[in-house]
Amino acid sequence: MNGKAKGSRAERKCIRLLEANGYCCCKAGASLGLFDVIAIGATDVKCVQVKSGTKYVSALEREQLQLLRVPSNVSKEVWRFPDYCRAPLIEHL
Repeated sequence: MNGKAKGSRAERKCIRLLEANGYCCCKAGASLGLFDVIAIGATDVKCVQVKSGTKYVSALEREQLQLLRVPSNVSKEVWRFPDYCRAPLIEHL
């Protein structure tokens, strides 16, 4: 499976998990922004960068994510879906 297809599959999995927990989700077109998935809940918002397989957030991406100012009810998260693991590894920034 190529990298783009693998990434799209991880993003869809992220959306399914968030929607199962009551969030309304939208996926960034072509995933060219800082976040791949935006999830809106009743009291909070999650901005999620999704990584699949062995990919990690680069130093530049991490810096951009950490410098972005958001309201207190918005969380910035990185969800990794390693090949060997069904559940995501979630990092809050």
